[in-house]
Amino acid sequence: MNKWIRTGVGVALAAMLGVAAAQETKVVVGMSGWTGFAPLTLAREAGLFKKHGLDVTIKKIPQKDRHLAIASGDVQCAATTVETWIVWNANGVATTQIFQLDKSFGADGMAVRSDIQKISDLRGRTVAASAPGTSPYFGLAWMLKKNGLSLKDIKIVSLEPQAAASAFVAGTAGLDAAMTYEPYLSSVRAAPQAGRIIATTLDYPMVLDTFGCTPKFLKENPKAAKALADGYFDALEMIKSDPKRSYEIMGADVKQTGEAFEKSQAYLRWQDRAANQKFFAGEFQSFTKEAADLLLEIGVIRSIPDLSTLADTSFIK
Repeated sequence: MNKWIRTGVGVALAAMLGVAAAQETKVVVGMSGWTGFAPLTLAREAGLFKKHGLDVTIKKIPQKDRHLAIASGDVQCAATTVETWIVWNANGVATTQIFQLDKSFGADGMAVRSDIQKISDLRGRTVAASAPGTSPYFGLAWMLKKNGLSLKDIKIVSLEPQAAASAFVAGTAGLDAAMTYEPYLSSVRAAPQAGRIIATTLDYPMVLDTFGCTPKFLKENPKAAKALADGYFDALEMIKSDPKRSYEIMGADVKQTGEAFEKSQAYLRWQDRAANQKFFAGEFQSFTKEAADLLLEIGVIRSIPDLSTLADTSFIK
């Protein structure tokens, strides 16, 4: 081939690739190292988001601070629990859920010392949990209420899930109990001398994780929102078709081996497109109402926002 033709073809190809790259929608996602969010990391690392025209950056931000990152514009989308979106919207951080990520099946739980036989024995005791407005704090309030207690009946030490599990296992901070989740809950499972797990989301199914974005982002980037959902569902398919590689990629993000990550993910259920459609057709509404009432009762929110505006299901069809 003539060198001028070759050069021309090369220039044209480079220009085409440049246009393709320029067309990728940039989006920054705020999340934590929670096992249930891991398919988002897989979708990024395996090029599944890129395949759908997205340039995704993931920022690890504690749940208690994630709404601040959204409000500041540092992130456009986030992963968190259903009740947390209620808190954010009630406090002026407008956000809309667009697909469900996972349901906890024992991946979130309460660890207690061996002398505590039932949750009602926690009256007057010291419990570690993350800050108000987070999933562990909400889970603690939920479990206590189901057992005739309230947050006022205990002393709360503010510790994030990893720190709570570490302090509980180490026997520091004077803890009688701790709220944590996978992969950190597994450290409690591996240390029976420290105590035991008295309850998980198998007993109290109240940890439901979803993905959402700001209304501004959704309005300006509806195709990108659909691509985020499709990329996530592609990741779930990859986990089925190539589990070993998938677990290794997801485990590496939280400093676990593929084998260790596979064990921790056994305590949750990622939700595919069909499960999403079923969830938003009924369970979402009933759970959101009960969660909002509890959040109001414990003073995390001062008023209940318009619950009918908290989700847009058009992106999971």
